[in-house]
Amino acid sequence: MKKFDFNIYLIGFMGAGKSTIAKALQSKLDMDVVEMDQMIVDEQGMAITDIFEKYGEDHFRDIETETLKKLKKKGSTIVSCGGGIVVRDENAGLMKEDGKVIFLTARPETILDRVKDSTDRPILNGNMNVEFIKGLMAKRKDKYMAVADHQVATDGKNSDEISDEIIGLLS
Repeated sequence: MKKFDFNIYLIGFMGAGKSTIAKALQSKLDMDVVEMDQMIVDEQGMAITDIFEKYGEDHFRDIETETLKKLKKKGSTIVSCGGGIVVRDENAGLMKEDGKVIFLTARPETILDRVKDSTDRPILNGNMNVEFIKGLMAKRKDKYMAVADHQVATDGKNSDEISDEIIGLLS
């Protein structure tokens, strides 16, 4: 299948399916995939939970913005963004300049089911419940919506269906 000459940024709450869908898109498009959180871990030499603990969320968000600037230069890349990428308005502008932004959504119950066994979600550690997830999703929803070019629901669909839907929206 064809390669897009712009970056595809997958945004959404943790557990919405960004990593899974990035891989599914890669298998259908001739494009690189970058797992943004993993890139940060590799470059910083420490886990995101450790960055949050040692330096705080603001420092992590600084690193995230710098990472976006690097990815902008790469081009034709599928980027699975961290769940909080939209917290900073500057990041929205960076993504819009060179790419298309896909907002992947899922119900809070689906999110909890997908992340409940994970220990590397610093925002959720100690708050692994539907109510907390629902509240955080509500806080971020407007920011996700403001930056998204397209919104794709992931509930009850497999990765093939979701990736085909995204390709259709971008073609």
